[in-house]
Amino acid sequence: MKAQETIISENNETASKLVAPDLTKRPPRSLRVELGGFAILPRLLDKCRATLASTNGEYHFNCPLDQLFLQFVGLNPEALQEQVATGKNDGEMLEWVQKNSSIKRGVWEIDAWTEYQGRRSPHPNTDLFEYYVSTLKEIGPSRTDTQSWAELLDLDDYCSFGGAA
Repeated sequence: MKAQETIISENNETASKLVAPDLTKRPPRSLRVELGGFAILPRLLDKCRATLASTNGEYHFNCPLDQLFLQFVGLNPEALQEQVATGKNDGEMLEWVQKNSSIKRGVWEIDAWTEYQGRRSPHPNTDLFEYYVSTLKEIGPSRTDTQSWAELLDLDDYCSFGGAA
């Protein structure tokens, strides 16, 4: 069962309930989980809700991964966070994203972008590549099957909550 916390927040003169995951007890959803065809969005929403509820642990909203999604659709992270704070569920947030994105993407663009995010890996000879390699050495030094950011994040999430690489 997923650990969640409900907090009450005041927004526009009405009380709303924000159901937030406790990311000190479990990781956010994988970047491969989709909402409306978008990869990353469910993970971003988990981290945003947890940040608002102060249950984000070591996870950060508006990190470079979140920014990939926000840039792809043309959204301001503060505006998105303001909407999340009203207690909107995933479906309502997807509607808000689709309505308020400054870059309207076609289904084929979303599909291609989402597919790419699942297999995206760091380019050699970059700081990100060094970070990727050092993180993999730390959490799964014998792993040879981890090739993408999605695989690395899934492994890191798993190991962070007691799993063995």
